[in-house]
Amino acid sequence: MSKLRVHLLGVLVLVTGFLTTVGSQPARADTLWFDSPTSTTLTVQNGRFTDALGREVVLRGYNVSGETKLKENNGLPFASVADAKKSATALRALGGGNSVRFLLSWAYAEPVRGSVSGSYLAAATAQMGAFLDAGIRVYPDFHQDLYSRWLFDPDSWYTGDGAPKWAVDIGNYPDEFCGICILWGQNITQNAAVKNATHDFWHNAYGLQDSFLDTAEKTMTYIRQNLTSDQFAGVVGFDPYNEPHAGNYDSGQTSRAWEKDVLWPFFVRFRARMDAAGWQDKPAFVEPNMFWNGNIDFQRQEGGLLDAGTMGPRYVFNTHFYDQKAISGIFMWGKAGDGQYVTDFGTVRDRAAATGTTGIVSEFGHPLAGSVSDKAPTVLKGMYQALDSRVKGANWWANASGSGPVLSGSQWQWDIYNGRHKELMNDNAGKAITRGDAWNDEDLSAVRLDDSGTAVLRQDARMLDRVYPGATAGTTLAFTYEDRSRDGSTTLTWNPVPSSLPKVSQLVGSGQYGVLVWRSKGISAPTELHLPASFPTATTTVVSDLGTVYGPPAYTATTPVAAGTEPGNTGSRRLLLTAPDSGALHYALVTNGATAPSATLLSAARAELASWAAQKFS
Repeated sequence: MSKLRVHLLGVLVLVTGFLTTVGSQPARADTLWFDSPTSTTLTVQNGRFTDALGREVVLRGYNVSGETKLKENNGLPFASVADAKKSATALRALGGGNSVRFLLSWAYAEPVRGSVSGSYLAAATAQMGAFLDAGIRVYPDFHQDLYSRWLFDPDSWYTGDGAPKWAVDIGNYPDEFCGICILWGQNITQNAAVKNATHDFWHNAYGLQDSFLDTAEKTMTYIRQNLTSDQFAGVVGFDPYNEPHAGNYDSGQTSRAWEKDVLWPFFVRFRARMDAAGWQDKPAFVEPNMFWNGNIDFQRQEGGLLDAGTMGPRYVFNTHFYDQKAISGIFMWGKAGDGQYVTDFGTVRDRAAATGTTGIVSEFGHPLAGSVSDKAPTVLKGMYQALDSRVKGANWWANASGSGPVLSGSQWQWDIYNGRHKELMNDNAGKAITRGDAWNDEDLSAVRLDDSGTAVLRQDARMLDRVYPGATAGTTLAFTYEDRSRDGSTTLTWNPVPSSLPKVSQLVGSGQYGVLVWRSKGISAPTELHLPASFPTATTTVVSDLGTVYGPPAYTATTPVAAGTEPGNTGSRRLLLTAPDSGALHYALVTNGATAPSATLLSAARAELASWAAQKFS
């Protein structure tokens, strides 16, 4: 869920009918030797997502989608597989994503206690397959917000999602009431029905947690058995539970103690269910207490899985981040600026490292409608900047060695039905919601369908479709991307090339640019940088120790600087940098700012970058 919250503010039997695979896909012309499912299967090694070729991998994409929280399509992200395919193609080609957090619903997976719905799992798995076939990695998420829609009255201001109706009926919870709640997230800590039901789940009252875990295991088993082996290779892991919170703390219990004594044991139980379902080699994407990193002091609750010890590579430190100050409209009057979130996202990097694994920010975003929507261009730019590097733009060239690992992230959200919903809120025929995301007045989708049914972006493509290192053949030392996205008519340039690099500055001009610095590990597969649509191959300039080129040629194993399409037949492209040596320092600048640059300018820019890299990373 996005955080529009400020606190002012019959058992599934896997038999013949369920064993049909979603569909095997023939080899494609755009598949290169290093794209095989076996070689690109991800694990966690040395604190980074790593493919079987040893390359560090960064996951970038979106949540698919908040439609799962609605009843109109019965808890599915899409009305049809055709819509899923349309969405996947657009996400790759327009949004630049290589991965999605794919939302699932417990309510629709187990509508009757002990009986998992084969039709729901079949539809969800087929839709998931559409993304996998588009070359997009997937990590499913059992999603919940405010525990369940069935806690809320037909005339309520709010609704929820997650648990089935039977799980609410069994609890005899009080009539829901939030008091003076301006924003829906206040229900988490103010609505007794939500708090009591959530507390019951964590304490396994009525066997609720057991039922959830049974359903999760059957769901994972079904997915594994009904995707092709090639498709299943693209499933990265599983997010067990969205945004956990105690509901009510027990007497004398702190948020940190709740994480240690209640939340972490649940994750261990879920991890065992993953193993039993055949997901042994895929990590659990575990989330701490949802308020552990709130940026308003009185909302923050101590956490971050501080007592989980070294979780290791079978887990991923998975968290969300929304700027509660900016969303409040009270605690942040202006807009976000350069470096606004580098400390917050640096904390995520540090917690992931402390737990012995990698990190991902599986939700981040900002409202695109309403009184604080004017902040969205700067807030989102700042968040992407902080995913790329823990150094602010103004300081990056001087302090690039402090960049840290590039963080993976999934923006909230990618909902092609934005503004075209037909949701009866809490089954109230008098409250048919069509606007925005059709859920508690949210409006955060980066995409919508136009009147012709074509997917179009609702945010600046220069910010969303970004250069990023999808795979690095070695150890990433530093990365930055200046997207020059717009806030209205204003171009936001937070990371200008410094005057100390005049030829690089001349080459980049007013264009977008990215810089990657890495140390090789003897890997023959290339480093991959996603090329946005704003970087046409014929007019893209690359300056690297591996060579300089205007208009990179098509990839061959002996072409050190080349371009190629990305897997999935969506038309998206990548820059491919081959450096099979070991222990060598490499750098590459890619820009769309130059027009047929001279060999003299390219050579001079390369000399400047070589000197800079040697000085900063010796």
